[in-house]
Amino acid sequence: MAFSRRHLLHLMAAFPAALGISRISEAETLSPSSLEDWEAVRDLFELTRDKVHMSAMLLSSHPRPVAQAIARHRAGLDRDTVAYLEAHMEELTEASRRAAGTYLDIHSSHVAFADSTTMAVGLAYGGLQIRADQEMLTTDEDYFVTHEALRLKALESGARLRSIPLYERASDATAEAIAAAVLNGVGPKTRLVALTWVHSSTGLKMPIRAIARGLRDHNAGRDPQDHILLGVDGVHGFGIEDVSFADLGCDMLMAGCHKWLFGPRGTGIAVFSGKALDALAPTVPSFTDDPTFNAWVRRRNAPRGRNNGRRMTPGGFKAFEHLWAVKEAFELHAQIGKAAVQERTHGLATRLKRGLAAIDGVAVITPMDPDLSAGIVSFDIDGRSAGAAVAALRERGIVASVAPYAQAHIRLTPSIRNMESEVDTAIEAVKALA
Repeated sequence: MAFSRRHLLHLMAAFPAALGISRISEAETLSPSSLEDWEAVRDLFELTRDKVHMSAMLLSSHPRPVAQAIARHRAGLDRDTVAYLEAHMEELTEASRRAAGTYLDIHSSHVAFADSTTMAVGLAYGGLQIRADQEMLTTDEDYFVTHEALRLKALESGARLRSIPLYERASDATAEAIAAAVLNGVGPKTRLVALTWVHSSTGLKMPIRAIARGLRDHNAGRDPQDHILLGVDGVHGFGIEDVSFADLGCDMLMAGCHKWLFGPRGTGIAVFSGKALDALAPTVPSFTDDPTFNAWVRRRNAPRGRNNGRRMTPGGFKAFEHLWAVKEAFELHAQIGKAAVQERTHGLATRLKRGLAAIDGVAVITPMDPDLSAGIVSFDIDGRSAGAAVAALRERGIVASVAPYAQAHIRLTPSIRNMESEVDTAIEAVKALA
């Protein structure tokens, strides 16, 4: 007898379900012509109009298609929780997984779900099978989550952890010098290179593709079990940059869906190459991988088949209405067009950087070159701490944030939900403080 996810749900629910639930209604279809107008895109968000919201890098306001999908699934769960789960759990979860795969142009079996970038990074690096004689390499500029996940893995595995500096000033950095610093830092025992696509401190975007090409050259002379894997915290490029997983060239891409993708809060993904899946092991029991459950039922030591995204996805009962509405977030970006999203975000960020750079007493930290930046714009104001400046901007109706690093900067993050006039208003507000 083969056990499935439905059997698991039956066992956990502990009582029979009424399966006569009605068909899920289709999400409202948005006309592509209406999305050509960026005002129409802005109107999809319930954000108040009395402030300039430049906080896309923190947590999403749900656009209307996502909010409607959440409400639809929530209503179904509230009316008859078990029936809705049993009738639709697999269908809706896999629909979200397929949408993620389509967005990144990779088979859905390579996609795992998480609750955030932090969880996805923990799943990837915590699950890495690494020997004590190997090492992990990261950079001084990476964020706490990467550093801490690697520190914990080093404690557990005995593998060495090294961190290297990339540049002295982000604004003066070049793609060539950054790639060279990473590739020159690789040693004969390096098993993992752990990087961040777009630094949340400075807004610098790493030349991931160039680094990936260089690592392939390193791997050409190594045994497969010693190949260098490239892991990327991609959250501040994901939902902005018009690239596929293969274009990026990494082995692991971890990102929250509730930032620039404007997906449901509390959702994220981890995407793995085949090579990465072979080098990883799940760290949390999965509810979505039949072989794993079958192995437990039959008292086998391990599940059959190759590791995959389902197996890497943590189990447990979740805010399913949010997980299932991830599909609408990907579909909205597809309707607008990934290229259009990238062009719009970069255009607004460039407008903001140029305006800030023209103000006496303001130092723009983020590189001006769009090839080295995305949507985060970091800067300093002479004589003002980042915290004090952000508070003063809030008083003027500009929602900015502080980079949570030892060296804090002010951050403004224009996105597709902002207009040129809002960028100009933010520039004038900074000018009044400088």
